[in-house]
Amino acid sequence: MNSSDYTQSAQGGQPQLMAIPARLAGVRLDQALAEMLPQYSRSRLQAWISEGLITLEGEIATPKRRVWGGEQIQVRPSAHPSEAAPQAEDIGLNIVYEDAAILVIDKPAGLVVHPGSGNWSGTLMNALLHHAPQLQSVPRAGIVHRLDKETSGLLVVAKTLEAQTDLVRQLQARTVKRQYLAVVEGRMPQAEGRIEAPIGRHPTARVKMAVVSRGKPAVTHFKVMERFAQHTLVECQLETGRTHQIRVHMQSIGYPLVGDPAYGAKNKQRIFKRQALHAWRLGLLHPSTQQAMAWEAPLPRDFQELLAALRAQA
Repeated sequence: MNSSDYTQSAQGGQPQLMAIPARLAGVRLDQALAEMLPQYSRSRLQAWISEGLITLEGEIATPKRRVWGGEQIQVRPSAHPSEAAPQAEDIGLNIVYEDAAILVIDKPAGLVVHPGSGNWSGTLMNALLHHAPQLQSVPRAGIVHRLDKETSGLLVVAKTLEAQTDLVRQLQARTVKRQYLAVVEGRMPQAEGRIEAPIGRHPTARVKMAVVSRGKPAVTHFKVMERFAQHTLVECQLETGRTHQIRVHMQSIGYPLVGDPAYGAKNKQRIFKRQALHAWRLGLLHPSTQQAMAWEAPLPRDFQELLAALRAQA
């Protein structure tokens, strides 16, 4: 079988039988597969081996086994989770408001909003598709903005394409009001302030964001709500909506969020299991009526317990 034969057949998704070419004699199986199926990444091929989707001479293959040419190998290509359409899952939702156009959710900490690396199921999107199956026809299941996995609080979901278009335009026009409560390290002396600093990918830690000169414009307004012995409760209002914006901005002025594993104070005992951030108030113009609407979400129990502990120390 020549290379064009096995390249073409492996893309079909059905079990395919092929022979190890003589030119690959003496190499490891995973290396041979990388040569034979260049359209797939090495990590994808290794995943298929670990999942038992590749057999060599009728036996489950192991990546380090050497091949000598002529062996029969069967490959059962499997789609990567990122290539599969998200599935509806029966996951409970705390619905604050719902009508024919929009859905407002109070998201708990720990719930991922959108499927992604390491979280291909069990997300808010999967829950939305179960709650409102018509969202299959709306891009991103109607999600127009996100909250980090460990951030709790309010977000709005569009139930129709028209509502989604309107909400995206409102976000771009900055007429959607998003207010958060956060507990930061340190006692902030100023009563309020405005942080205007561009945010982009961290220059060395690619999974993090940072204030960088070539980043996208970002503006956060903050107001002190309560001071403790060594911490401060602040209300933050987003003018823009960059990834990790509040977390990055508060760190940039020397007041990182309590419990933040990525941007928090280093070498400091964590007194909270997640970043202390809660989206407590959301305001917008209803996409259908253009009536101003607003919702509030009470602080979750862990956040309330954190504040009670800090007040006891003051």
